[in-house]
Amino acid sequence: MNSQIMRVQAMRTIVVGMLALTLPGCISLGQKTPDTLIRLTPAVSAPAGAIGSGKYADALVVLDPVADRRIDVQRVPVQIDASSLAYLKNATWVERPARQFRRLLAEVIRAKGARLVVEADDYDVAGKTTLSGRLLDMGYDAASQSVIVRYDALREDVGGRIESRRFEARIADVAPNVAAIAPALNTASNDVAAQVADWLK
Repeated sequence: MNSQIMRVQAMRTIVVGMLALTLPGCISLGQKTPDTLIRLTPAVSAPAGAIGSGKYADALVVLDPVADRRIDVQRVPVQIDASSLAYLKNATWVERPARQFRRLLAEVIRAKGARLVVEADDYDVAGKTTLSGRLLDMGYDAASQSVIVRYDALREDVGGRIESRRFEARIADVAPNVAAIAPALNTASNDVAAQVADWLK
């Protein structure tokens, strides 16, 4: 009888040991801190209720900007010097920055004007005016300890008239850590969006 009890206890010890070996691969025991998730939020928003009406033909269509490859990832670029690039430690964009910037642009434009604003993923949606462009910079410059957002906007009217303008916002004296860089990126992005909205009026 004692030998049976000892065998049961031995089996329990083996099972517990196997569980101890397999669990760390399935759960987090708090040893690694997860990345900080960064998102852009508009400083101004359109009020609740109607935010415009009309036809697509009269709308302003906001498209995703093209983004340089170093920006078109879910990491925040850190420019070390003229030829060296790294990415901010322990920080990840919730979504591609170009897509987030498009949404921010559209919301700020809505909040600052009464025109109908439509967001689109491609050029299939035709409107009176199309806003596209290129996101040149959205990151941190280590040498100057600055956050920089730079956007080349391209406005095209239905008649074929094209106008382009570069917009930039720079926030200096930003500490080289995610707690300081994340809100500075949001502030600079809102600054650029407000400049674009004023230009489109």
